[in-house]
This record gives sequence, structure tokens and C-alpha cells, in this order.
Amino acid sequence: MADDPPLSLLKTALQQEQKPEEMKRLRVRAGAPFKIALFADLHFGENAWTDWGPQQDVNSVKVMSSVLDDESPDFVIYLGDVITANSIPIANASLYWDEAISPTRARGIPWASIFGNHDDAPFEWPMAWFSSPGIPPIHCPAPNASSCSGERYCSFGGTRRIELMKKEIENNLLTLSKTGPKDLWPSISNYVLQLSSSDDPESPVLFMYFFDSGGGSYPEVISNAQAEWFQHVSDEINPDSRVPEVVFWHVPSKAYKNVAPRLRIHKPCVGSINKEKVAAQEAELGIMDMLAKRSSVKAVFAGHNHGLDWCCPYKKLWLCYARHTGYGGYGNWRRGARILEINDQPFYIKSWIRMEDGDEHSQIILSP
Repeated sequence: MADDPPLSLLKTALQQEQKPEEMKRLRVRAGAPFKIALFADLHFGENAWTDWGPQQDVNSVKVMSSVLDDESPDFVIYLGDVITANSIPIANASLYWDEAISPTRARGIPWASIFGNHDDAPFEWPMAWFSSPGIPPIHCPAPNASSCSGERYCSFGGTRRIELMKKEIENNLLTLSKTGPKDLWPSISNYVLQLSSSDDPESPVLFMYFFDSGGGSYPEVISNAQAEWFQHVSDEINPDSRVPEVVFWHVPSKAYKNVAPRLRIHKPCVGSINKEKVAAQEAELGIMDMLAKRSSVKAVFAGHNHGLDWCCPYKKLWLCYARHTGYGGYGNWRRGARILEINDQPFYIKSWIRMEDGDEHSQIILSP
């Protein structure tokens, strides 16, 4: 099939699946930087019952395909709000999620995902369903039937985070996404990936931390438990802070408000749009203090605000937005994606925005 990744990549991915979890790592290619594309706020499945909704999904696929073909990244990160779950009946949510990752999978590129505030939001009955010609026919169990699955289908309660992640992992050999520690639930997508040297798979070049910043089925927050998990894991795998680290979550922390440009974007900030106020997490429970104290943490990347794409310095690290990638969601700003380029020797992180039409702008060095 045209959408299937090359057989060699499938075999490699399958071998990775069969190895211990700690061996499932990404590696820098010899003589070349490691490139990552961030896809944020795709919002697949939005207004699926209208003509407008499905067309936005088609447009979003075009954006991702254009970026992937222009940049040929080694890795893709889905930075939350992959779907608009409050527009999706429970039976369909994973189908839209699968459609959203299809351009990356078709090109044989590994990826990882985290959750946003819309990915498991409760389904909202559209008012249009109550107008002529009425609510579409739904196959529900008889009043006295004992079919639990049928009852859940008819209630449109929404697909939980854990179900979405399990299906992604079970059905895709190229995903590096993880459900994360159970003691952090309802938060799900909390995990760390290692980017290894081309010379030695055991030698880390970069640690990438992924966090579920909540929203949807629970408050938008990085909990104290998540902060403690980060402290424990980072102390274990990078005790001397020798290896650079970056962080990914969907909803920006309150620290983003502290550095946000007032009107136009001026140096040292770099970006092209500053069209709304920062919509931050509901509380700050310690994670930013931990990140700021670690000299190894170079940058945090967030989505959520469609009209912002800047990077600004915060203490010794950078706070960056991605670029609104999907045609779902609010705003008419041009679509694109943030690109990260990781160089090994000497180490540095370079970033820029790649637009759907091929335009490139807002290049910045995030780490010397």
C-alpha cells in the first residue's frame, strides 16, 4: 500500500519493539544534524457532521505533507490537540487520531505524541443535530438490553486518553509514544526519550521530556507528582546535568506570561505572530522552578495558543511556541510547523518555522 512505510523501516521498528524499553532510542546520523518537526493543534474531527469539518482535515494533511516533504525530518512530535474530541463520537476518536498521524507514518518517519486539552474532552451534542431533518440515526441497544458497549456508544462520553494512547502504540510500529507511569494518572503522556550519538547508541546527545499538561477530562496543569517524576528521572539518567535536555507539553506554563512580548516581537524574542494573550496552565506547582535550576534544560516547547509562534528567553532557558499546524481550531493565521535541528559535535539547537507554502522564517539558535 502507498501509505505503508518501507519494509526495512518496519523491520527496524519491529526489532525495537522486541528489545527492552531502554533500548528504544533515536540516533543522530553520522555527519548530519537530527531534525524534528513539531505538529501542533491539528484538531482533526472538528465539526465532523458539516461539510467544513472534513475539508479542514484534508487541508491539515496537506500542511503536514508539505512540511515533511520540504524538511525530511528524522522525527515528528505531535504536540497536543491532535483531535477535537468534543466534536467526535466515542466510536470515531481513534480513527481521526490515526488520520492525523498518517502523513508521518506513510513516509516511514518515527514520531511521538502528547495530549492537549481537546484530545479527550467530553462530546458536545451539536445543535444542528436537533434541527430538521433531526438527529442522525444511531444504533443503540434496546431499552432493556445489557450491552455496555452499546450504552457507551450512545452516550458519546468521549474516548479517554489512555484508550487513545494504547491504540496508537498497538497499531503503529514507528511510534515512540508511551502511556507513562501509572501513578501519574489521569495524566498519561509523561515519558522521556534519548537521542543518541551516531558513534555510540549508549552515548546520549539529548534527553527529550514529554508531559501531559492536562485539560479536557481534568484541569490544565503540570501536577506536583509530574514535577517530582521529572526530578527523579532527570537525576537518575542525567545526574550531573552534562547532557542537554528539552521539554515538550501542550498548554504553556505561567512563565510564558512573564516573557510574552507586549505588542510587536522584539529581540531577544524571535517570531512572526503575537496575536493573542498567553492562555496558561491553571496553576504553577513547581515544574518551572525545577527546569530553571537545571543548567542542562535548554528549551520548553508548547502549543495551545494558535496566534503565537515566538521564542523568548526565560532565565537560562528558552520558552517557545510551535506554529498552529492544523486547519481545525480557531484563527485564520497561516499554517506551518516549528522545526528543530540538533547538532552533535559541537552541540547546538537551531530552530525555525516552516510554512505550508514553503516559506521559512524566525530562525534562532536556542543553545550554543
